[in-house]
Amino acid sequence: MMDSYENNLALRVSGLNKKNKTNDFSLKNINIEVPYGSIVGNIGRNGAGKSTTISCILGMFQKDEGKVEIFGTEYCNQIDIKKHIGVVLDDPNYSLLLTPNEINEVMKFNYSNWEEDSFKNYLNRFNLPIDKKTKQFSFGMKKKLSLAIALSHETKLLILDEITSGLDPVSRDEILCILLEFIENPEHSVYISSHITTDLEKIADYIVFMDDGRVVLSEEKDELLYNYGILRCNDTDLEKVEKTDIISYRKEFGRVDILVKDISKIKNKYKEFVVNKPNFDEMLLILTWKED
Repeated sequence: MMDSYENNLALRVSGLNKKNKTNDFSLKNINIEVPYGSIVGNIGRNGAGKSTTISCILGMFQKDEGKVEIFGTEYCNQIDIKKHIGVVLDDPNYSLLLTPNEINEVMKFNYSNWEEDSFKNYLNRFNLPIDKKTKQFSFGMKKKLSLAIALSHETKLLILDEITSGLDPVSRDEILCILLEFIENPEHSVYISSHITTDLEKIADYIVFMDDGRVVLSEEKDELLYNYGILRCNDTDLEKVEKTDIISYRKEFGRVDILVKDISKIKNKYKEFVVNKPNFDEMLLILTWKED
């Protein structure tokens, strides 16, 4: 795994293309990098391609073109790499007929690097009963159990799909704290897709915006929050803003919201317009807007 430390990337997706044969959707030239010791958040509306991207990364869907490298090696479901990847998807990756204690026994058989003490520690932290059938668990309890499993086999890379979706604020915060704790180890990394932008504002180091199967913007979180802005003007004033200053824009009821970079320069250049710092929801609305 030495190459991975030289380029400092736990995960690299390069030129990924995937055509869905059952509909018109496709992934188009997806490029994503996840450095060690970081959390990369993928934001997009439903149907943007977040889950399909994860399926291609994990080899669940066969990609048409492109390369997926994990720990510096092109990933093709190699056991020595796979055993260090923790995954949480929409559906539980365990039988609902089992108890957590029985799941522990199954995992000891499936993973040579299974960490029983770690698993039971997470069960305790999440207040999950060890001898209760998981089919009796609430939605949130099942999510927490999936995360406990994902974290308990010498995990170096977590890949999470909408892990906080549908959870109450307390449970969401509990999971976010676990993720921040996980990446305190500089050899650990997290790739997480979510449409709950406030969660990613709290924990992510980098943000990838996706729409219609494309990466429309990829940037450091702090750069987005402190150096990007939204310039607001009337529809008739749009032509006053130079095209080179426009990342994307959105029209609504005669008003135009323009996503810009280098907010200080833009404020000085366009003194007649209001320029505010945006949140991720506002950015997503602008980046995904399509003119009729």
